[in-house]
Amino acid sequence: MSLQRSARAMIVVTVAAPSFAWATNGYFSNGYGVASQGMAGVGIGLPQDALAAAANPAGIAFVGNRVDGDVSLFLPKRGADVSGNAYGVDGNYSGNNRSIFALPEFGVTYQFLPNVYAGLALYANGGLDTGYAHNPFQSFGATGSAGVDLEQVFLSPTIAYKLFDRHAFGIGLNIAYQRFTASGLQPFTSLSAAPGNVTNQGADSTVGVGVHLGYTGQITPTVTLGVTWASKIRGRFDNYKGLFANGGSFDIPENYGIGLSWKVTPSWTVAADFQRILYGNVNSIANPLANLFAGNALGSSDGPGFGWRNTNIIKIGTSYAATSHLTLRAGYSHSSQPVASTETFLNILAPGVVQDQATVGATWTTDAKTSFGFFYGHGFKQTVNGTDSIPAAFGGGNANVHLSEDVVGLTVGKQF
Repeated sequence: MSLQRSARAMIVVTVAAPSFAWATNGYFSNGYGVASQGMAGVGIGLPQDALAAAANPAGIAFVGNRVDGDVSLFLPKRGADVSGNAYGVDGNYSGNNRSIFALPEFGVTYQFLPNVYAGLALYANGGLDTGYAHNPFQSFGATGSAGVDLEQVFLSPTIAYKLFDRHAFGIGLNIAYQRFTASGLQPFTSLSAAPGNVTNQGADSTVGVGVHLGYTGQITPTVTLGVTWASKIRGRFDNYKGLFANGGSFDIPENYGIGLSWKVTPSWTVAADFQRILYGNVNSIANPLANLFAGNALGSSDGPGFGWRNTNIIKIGTSYAATSHLTLRAGYSHSSQPVASTETFLNILAPGVVQDQATVGATWTTDAKTSFGFFYGHGFKQTVNGTDSIPAAFGGGNANVHLSEDVVGLTVGKQF
């Protein structure tokens, strides 16, 4: 398959992308590509396939000419429990109207000049989906089911330059497509600067562009270092300008990270990444609910958001070449908690609270350099218990939100 044909195929998939949902590190994906995800998302300092650019654009200089296609099935279980509410909201609420999501990914890399490499990757950067058939806001006057659906798909063209055969510098564009819907939030319209644009406005979409920079270097024959930074990407949902702060603004946050991999033996590799996601720098995500009661309506410049905090993620993974054909992988990741206990009321809609994930995976490579792989990951159930999280104007009490996840992925790749 040529680079041009791969690019055309990925653009078609982007335009016709199905619904994505991913909520491991807040709402960011934990990794990109089945090989990386089998190691709990490690990839900044360990490029393994044509999706390497998603973690670090410099990594494409070390994976050769190849194409990879993946598909994962993502199964989240999310919901909330409410207690101590004076308006009759108490109860258990399941947010699982939809329970299975398909997540395709594609990547291609190609050396087109000495020391110069090009890549193109299509992947789900992240997302969140909740659907409550039993609307938690019904006692406040809501009708129908409640929920939100946020989808983010990245198309990333990348260039990397290799220096002295051991160091590479990469730059890429993250062309981000976002889509959002919200329903069943009628009680919040009277609290909005644009009451007609809070809920049930159908799907709205936005496209933005950001820059992604990276370095990958073999510091010693057995140790590789990676460093990466991705800029904030601007986005705006006009149909929901009465819900999100700054008139519907919804930016994808800036993030950065560092990774190390160590080839302990010719067959055994250990790697680790640190990543920081700056959710706290995006008003529509970070502003606390208290802003509403300080006189800032929903949708205003200082309107309330979900109260999310900046998040730190640590990932540790290992791979072992059991034979010349079979590679085995495993990993574990942990993130700090983005959702504060005082902010769980609105986060009934966005319970991105999972902190710990364990993964396993394997790849079989034929003599013709065609590879077949899989991974399985489990995001352990995490509950954030509310602390005076429901305002007195809504009857007080607490909302406790929870999320767990399972995901399984398959890949086919070809070195050419």
